[in-house]
Amino acid sequence: MVKSVVHAYPWDLVGDPEAVKRYQGLGVDAIALAASYHTVRAATPLHPSHRLVDARHAALYLPVRTANYGRLVPAEPSWMDGSDSFGEAAALVRAAGLPVYAWTVLTHNSRLGDLHPDVTVVNAFGDRYPYALCTSQPDVVEYASVLVSEVLELGAPDGVVLEACGPLGFFHGGHHEKTDGTDWNAVQQKLLSLCFCSACTALYADPDALRAAVRAGVDRGAPSVEEALGALAQDVQAVRTGVVRSLRKRLVGEIRAAAPSVRVGMHVTADPWGTGPFATVAGGLDAGLDVLTTMCWPGPDVAVPGIEALRAVAGDTRIAAYVLGLPPKPADGAALTEEWLAYVAAGVREFHLYHGGLASAARLDALREAVAAVSRQL
Repeated sequence: MVKSVVHAYPWDLVGDPEAVKRYQGLGVDAIALAASYHTVRAATPLHPSHRLVDARHAALYLPVRTANYGRLVPAEPSWMDGSDSFGEAAALVRAAGLPVYAWTVLTHNSRLGDLHPDVTVVNAFGDRYPYALCTSQPDVVEYASVLVSEVLELGAPDGVVLEACGPLGFFHGGHHEKTDGTDWNAVQQKLLSLCFCSACTALYADPDALRAAVRAGVDRGAPSVEEALGALAQDVQAVRTGVVRSLRKRLVGEIRAAAPSVRVGMHVTADPWGTGPFATVAGGLDAGLDVLTTMCWPGPDVAVPGIEALRAVAGDTRIAAYVLGLPPKPADGAALTEEWLAYVAAGVREFHLYHGGLASAARLDALREAVAAVSRQL
């Protein structure tokens, strides 16, 4: 039974003969390796050859077979040697006897957004989010489908972790974010996440009225999305959740057909207005997922209500907590254990650790202590 999974990047393992041993020493049951990932500047504090990796754009860490894609084609990572760093890292994991999960980011891709702005999310004010591919766009759906198919065929993973299986929104944006001074609250950010690209606009019953309602709700600080949208809220929510559900059903169905034994997990939220790495599952899963991973970085006060809301949607599907071992969390195993046990009490049965390669030795020690403690409770 899977109780814990640690996340890592291919560059954390490639060139470091001790990396897998470190991760295995945490007591985890599998390693989730990034197969497709967005822009990141990542520290590698324990790697023998480097201390930083600058992944300058979103990339696929498996061979890019351009002819298999449609209009949207992922980029290769120029900062890695060779075209299959995922495969190289995965081989090290398998040699140690651990399963490999392909951590696959779908719609968070600023490079493709820059090249193809017409498939990105547009807010009610006409501002585009170049990092956010919109899943109402057929080209984006096709891209996600081919990407997952390629990861399965070329990477042959034991499991797949799908991240951003839905549109991103206002949050999770630029490299040097300068938006905090607006004091936009969670409701305003959700309103700014509603998309008005050509495909989304065609789905709304009254896009002009909706655009006006969103703008007014942002500027006056509406108390809820529903209050801001009024009579339009039900239709918009059905459109948003329906588009994400359609993509989820398609991808999971294709995975099941191509690789029935592969364990399928997804980053999700029960919030019907949720966008970003954790796609909404409000209104029902309608897909045969093995595990639903939910964001728990903010701590129990925020995460436990989210877990409880997800349980109402999940049915018998296993729930995993996405937990943080990096700042602002302390390098303190007892503190992490106390937090994680609150998630066990709320119904979590699995922990996904972020992040093996970014963590110092002291933080790995803290994660090891917490993994051991919660494993005894699961």
